Amino acid sequence: MKITPAIIPKSYEDLRQKISLVKDFSHFVQIDITDGIFVPSTSWPYSDSVWSEGIFLDMPFCNECNFEFDLMIQNPEKTINDWVMEGASKIVVHVESTDNLELLIAELKEKNIEVGLAFNIETPLDLYSHLLDKADFIQLMGIEKIGFQGQAFSEKIFEKIADLRKRKPDVIMSVDGGVNLENAKRLKEAGVSRVVAGSTIFESDNIEKVIEQFKEI
Repeated sequence: MKITPAIIPKSYEDLRQKISLVKDFSHFVQIDITDGIFVPSTSWPYSDSVWSEGIFLDMPFCNECNFEFDLMIQNPEKTINDWVMEGASKIVVHVESTDNLELLIAELKEKNIEVGLAFNIETPLDLYSHLLDKADFIQLMGIEKIGFQGQAFSEKIFEKIADLRKRKPDVIMSVDGGVNLENAKRLKEAGVSRVVAGSTIFESDNIEKVIEQFKEI
């Protein structure tokens, strides 16, 4: 199974430190960006006065790993070029965060950025069925309250996985939130090809071992 470590950075230094722990064991790192509006939590760079002043900082270790930005922010189209400039290879957009999804997807495709559409666990797929084919992958959230690590895994996700698999049998499906080694096995059996994990990796005493265990599933 493919595994992507997830970081909700408290600061630029926190971002650097956590990337340093996983960059040698994973081709991609997901950076979760929260603005305090779309979700209650506020991460770097929205918590950083440097960002608010329009000063950009280069992503740490940008020559050693690839970045996927999970934008848990309101109206991401307003700042989408910032994340492209920061070196995004993939960008995850939450369908509930904007009324301009189709235009946003098209803009990212023009910039050769892979696009993931993320769905909260209670968001019906029916509302966005016309967009499922436009994304490179679909990310289903496995927790009720997004924007925070360490949240409890929700069993409701399996119903959503089955629904998406029925609609789009060949879709690349990712699950983010509450993922651990035990439920990752069940997720793979349900048809999930990739999982995103934060707490399980960064709270481990042996990060390399945990990442390898995910890969072996």
